[in-house]
Amino acid sequence: MSTDRASAPPSVPPHLAGNFAPVPDEVTVTELAVTGAVPPELTGWYLRNGPNPHQAASAHWYTGDGMVHGIRLEGGRAVSYRNRWVRTPTFETGASVYGPDGTMNLANAKANTHVVRHAGRTLALVETSLPYELSCAPGTELDTLGAHDFGGRLHTPMTAHPKTCPDTGELHFFGYGGLRPPYLTYHRADATGELTVSRPVDVPGHTMTHDFHLTRHHVVFMDLPAVFSMERAVDPAGGMPYVWSDTYGARLGVLRRDDPYGAVRWFAIEPCYVFHTLNAHEEDDGRRLVLLGMRYPKLEDGALVSSPAVLWRWTIDLTTGSLTEEQLDDRPGEFPRVDDRLTGLDARFGHATAAPLPELSPYDPTEPRAAIHRYDLRGSTVASHWFAPGRQPGEAAFAPADDRPGGPGWLITFVYDAATDRSDLVILDADRLAADPVATVHLPRRVPAGFHGNWLPDD
Repeated sequence: MSTDRASAPPSVPPHLAGNFAPVPDEVTVTELAVTGAVPPELTGWYLRNGPNPHQAASAHWYTGDGMVHGIRLEGGRAVSYRNRWVRTPTFETGASVYGPDGTMNLANAKANTHVVRHAGRTLALVETSLPYELSCAPGTELDTLGAHDFGGRLHTPMTAHPKTCPDTGELHFFGYGGLRPPYLTYHRADATGELTVSRPVDVPGHTMTHDFHLTRHHVVFMDLPAVFSMERAVDPAGGMPYVWSDTYGARLGVLRRDDPYGAVRWFAIEPCYVFHTLNAHEEDDGRRLVLLGMRYPKLEDGALVSSPAVLWRWTIDLTTGSLTEEQLDDRPGEFPRVDDRLTGLDARFGHATAAPLPELSPYDPTEPRAAIHRYDLRGSTVASHWFAPGRQPGEAAFAPADDRPGGPGWLITFVYDAATDRSDLVILDADRLAADPVATVHLPRRVPAGFHGNWLPDD
C-alpha cells in the first residue's frame, strides 16, 4: 500500500501537517502482522475517534470530520483494521456548527471526539451535537446509522465525556451552548437507554464545558472561564469560538444524584482550565469529594494551550463548605483514564499520556520521547512506559483481564512511528508498564493523531 505521508508546505497550518494531516480514504485490512502475542482474553473492538477533514482542510484541529479507527481482536488474533468517517449531515457540505446568529444546529456538527457504548448502542460523540450511532456488531463495518436523540427527548448537545455509573448502569452527561439560558443542562439515562432526567443548571454565561466529575452520590460541574465569543462564531475563518476571560471566575458545582432537580452548590476555585478529568470519589461517608484532573493555568483565545497540563486534586468538604486544591505531579500529560468500572469510586490507579507534539503542544523540546504514566493514587508513585524517539502514543484505554474492578488488565493505544509513517496498535501490561509491549499490531498505514476511544468487549 502506498504511503499517505503529508509533505506539507510551510503555509499548511500545524493541525493539518505531519501526523495531524488527514488520511484520504477508508480501508479494511485483514491478516494483520503481530509482534508478541495478543492476549486471548481480548475479544471485541478497540475504537478511537478523531478529526479527519473530508475536504482535507479545517480551521481548527477540533473541527474536522470525525473518523473512527477500529481494530478487531478475537481470541488472540488481530482480525482486521478499518477506518470510517462518521457521516453527519455536514459530512459533504462542511457547514458550520454555528448559524449566523450564533445558535447551534444539533445535527450540524462533526462527531469527532469520542466513541462509547451504552445500552447496546455504540455512539460517536462531539460536544456540539447529538450523538451518532455506529454499527459495531462483529462483522459490521462501523457504518453510521444516524443521529440518536433518545427517542426525541434530548434537546441539547451531548458532551463527548459521558460517564457510566458502575453501580446503577446509568449514563450521566450534559449539554451546553447557545446564546440564551439555560447555557448548561444535566441529563441522565437509565441502564436501558431511556432518558430520565433533563434539568437546567444555572450558570451566568456560555462557557466551554468539556468534561465533569461523577461520584457515587454526586455530580460535579466545572464552570471555567473559556467564554463564548460571537465575533469568533461568525468569523468566516472559523476556528473555536471561545476566548479566555480574566473576570468570569472559576467554580465547581455539586449536585446530589438523589435530588437531580435540587440546588447546585457552588465552590470557587483558582482560575484554570480542565479539558479532562481523571476520576472522582467520596470519603467520610460522602461528606468529602475528591476530584482529579489535568489542569492548565489558562487557555489562549481559540481554546489553544500555551503550557502543558499536570495532575491536580480538588477536595471539597461538604460539611464545612471548604475547598482545597493541590498539584500532585509536575509531569506534563493529557488524556487521563482509569478502569471505567471504577468511575466515581476510589480507584487506586490512573493513567495519562505524555506525548511531545511540537506542532501543537508546549512540551519540553529537550525530551524527545513520549510516555504513558501510571499513577498510584494512594501510594504517590508513578510507573512509566517510555517510547522510542519518533513514536507517538495517543490516549490509552484500559481493557480488563477479568471481572475484578481495579484488577489486572492492559492499556491499548495507537502509536504513530515517524520513521515509517505508519501506526501500530500497542498493548501494554498495566501492572508491568515499563516492560516491552505484550503485543504490537502492525498497521499498513498511518492513524492520524486523534482524541478518545474505548475497548469494547463483545460481552
